[in-house]
Amino acid sequence: MRARLALAAGALLAVTAATVSTAHAGPADGLSVDPVGTLADDGSITLSGYYRCVDDSAGPVFVSSTLLQEDRSAGIGGTRAVCDGLVHEWTNSAVVKEPGYRAGGARVEATLMQLTPDGPMGLPLPGFLARQSQDVTLGS
Repeated sequence: MRARLALAAGALLAVTAATVSTAHAGPADGLSVDPVGTLADDGSITLSGYYRCVDDSAGPVFVSSTLLQEDRSAGIGGTRAVCDGLVHEWTNSAVVKEPGYRAGGARVEATLMQLTPDGPMGLPLPGFLARQSQDVTLGS
């Protein structure tokens, strides 16, 4: 478990340093996606990875994920992030029946997003802290 966390932390540091598709990113905001996802017989999909964010004082931060396979695309859950500068694991799950997914190759697009009140009405708008795309293998 410690070895996995150390590897994930190293991967997250590399992602943080290499992420160029971020806006409003803090010095330690980062996101990674595990290269393997779970596909259960009932259509449940579980994706995971690691994130780090520093400041959520402007509004709540979430890790969202989208699974893409051939012509299918579905949002797979969302996890509330803890922004304390430490590396945390995220796990998102959803049941996707139609269109169904199959075991094998797919792509995950994950986003570390902060909702901040903006405009005259104070409606929350998303601000993207980090993004990561990763080829994954879905298995049972």
